[in-house]
Amino acid sequence: MPSANIYNQEGQMTGKMELNPSYFGVTVKPALVHEMVVAQQANARKNTGHAKTRGEVRGGGKKPWKQKGTGRARQGSIRSPQWVGGGVAHGPRKERNYSVKVNRKAKRSALYMALSDKVSDEKFLVLEPPVFSEPKTKLAAAMMKRLPVGRKTLFVIPASNPSLLRMVRNLPSVKLVTVNTLNLVDVVSFPTLLFQRDAVGAFEKIYGTV
Repeated sequence: MPSANIYNQEGQMTGKMELNPSYFGVTVKPALVHEMVVAQQANARKNTGHAKTRGEVRGGGKKPWKQKGTGRARQGSIRSPQWVGGGVAHGPRKERNYSVKVNRKAKRSALYMALSDKVSDEKFLVLEPPVFSEPKTKLAAAMMKRLPVGRKTLFVIPASNPSLLRMVRNLPSVKLVTVNTLNLVDVVSFPTLLFQRDAVGAFEKIYGTV
């Protein structure tokens, strides 16, 4: 049965939490995880590059010189690709679509694998719901310093918490997400996952009903 250490906001270990093996104890297939990471990054890619072809560049309607008798190479338009200011041949086009069709079952399986890998590497920590006297970034920073987390930490909470978000958004080493916005790229990118205790149950509830 997979499990994770539970800590309080003072950085003290208070026990262990057993995790559902259906989500946190599956066999990891690196090839599938890699495929889904690449697909997610491709689907998030925005196509902003666009080069005009010779037909889209303004001007060049008149033949620059007559076809024969000048001693120069024949030219039909000053907007051909070989001319300065002319159109671009084989340039990037805004119509290009980088999106990749992803099987939903494979996408979720890859997420479970990434989470399971963190659990097996003991990079998955559970945090008792923190209580702060005031919503100050320095209090959140002090808590993170006391916890045995890595250089970069993905902090997962059960639902939106504007007060906590204000506390951690200026911490360069911490990213705060809710369970319904948790995604594979974030899990793979951050060395340490810090789940608020009730976020574990919220995650299982969401993925158990979808």
